[in-house]
Amino acid sequence: MLVVDDSRAQRRVLSASLSRQGFDVIEAGSGQDALDCLTAEPVDLILSDWMMPGMDGLELCAHVRALPLENYVYFILLTSKNEKGAVAHGLEQGADDFLNKPFNSVELRARIKAGARILKMERELSDKNRLITSTLNEISALYDAVDRDLVEARKMQQSLVRERYRDFREAEISLLLKPSGHVGGDLVGFFCAGEGRVAVYSMDVSGHGIASALMTARLAGYLSDGAPEQNIALERGEDGRYHARPPAEVARLLNALMLDEMKSDLYFTIVFGYLDLASGRVDIVQCGHPNPALFRADGTVEYDGVGGLPIGLFEDAAYAQWSLNLMPGDRLLFYSDGFTECTGASGEMLEEDGFARLIRKNADLTANAFFEALVWDLDTFHTGKDFADDLSCAMIEYRGTGQNRLK
Repeated sequence: MLVVDDSRAQRRVLSASLSRQGFDVIEAGSGQDALDCLTAEPVDLILSDWMMPGMDGLELCAHVRALPLENYVYFILLTSKNEKGAVAHGLEQGADDFLNKPFNSVELRARIKAGARILKMERELSDKNRLITSTLNEISALYDAVDRDLVEARKMQQSLVRERYRDFREAEISLLLKPSGHVGGDLVGFFCAGEGRVAVYSMDVSGHGIASALMTARLAGYLSDGAPEQNIALERGEDGRYHARPPAEVARLLNALMLDEMKSDLYFTIVFGYLDLASGRVDIVQCGHPNPALFRADGTVEYDGVGGLPIGLFEDAAYAQWSLNLMPGDRLLFYSDGFTECTGASGEMLEEDGFARLIRKNADLTANAFFEALVWDLDTFHTGKDFADDLSCAMIEYRGTGQNRLK
């Protein structure tokens, strides 16, 4: 405790009274001496006379409040002033309490105890703030590390779609994969499925984030032509060549794989189909995924689908397949619900009709240019900061064969 008074006798009286009450007391004869004491050693409480030559108690209080002290200093002014205006002015300058002169030792002790309670709460709050700051710094460091890992994970997930475009002469296939966050649960792809046939698929794993991304990474290994012996859609025939399993059987095998081997709480939707390059016939199985969009050469957009059950929910799930025929100039889109369930400014969903409008609007564009324009228009419709769901799409642009081929 620091006692400040230009009267040595007054200082002695105060110091003696406080020392008897068990306080450690430092004395200062002026405001400047008090400031020098503060820089030399920490002080919890200052008891200062208001009226002093040179720097008075109120000016001293203002200087103390301006110092970059680590802990709060409780400031009590001793004064013979009792005007309400003077007290209000003192509080504005930073004083915490006042004690009238001549002081009463019992009242002085009570005022000091009140200040001690406030200082105790301030110290506890400061300790908690330091703990919070330290914890936040640790969390921030961990977040930065996780963020760096997620950036790398995004690169790895994008690498699952190794080929975004391929020209098969009779048809072109293009892929779009745009996670809403660092990583997502969507996956698109294609692979050769025997002579003259190409498999194309679009899937959406439930949820978002790391768990969904890990699931898509594992599933990608079962639908790749990089290792046909591991591709669940292919089987080796007696001739030693790999042949395509029917789409419905592929769905059944994927369902068994999810329930029997992966044993995950996640599930996924998928549209999986085989394109016959010569005829334009597409054999399709739909498992809870949005209805495929068929963009005809004449500019009309049709939706065809049977809905179906998602993969990984029911052991006895049955999956039906159907076919449609592409004519030269037609396009077939397998897409995720991130498109049709995208919301506009007033909360309305784009839905199939809105998606069809965007498709027709960009009819003159093909391949990646078509996808870029589609996402741009969707962003304009959304008007939000980020898309709420992943965006993915696999598009077949059919040219045809022979004389029917669209140049």
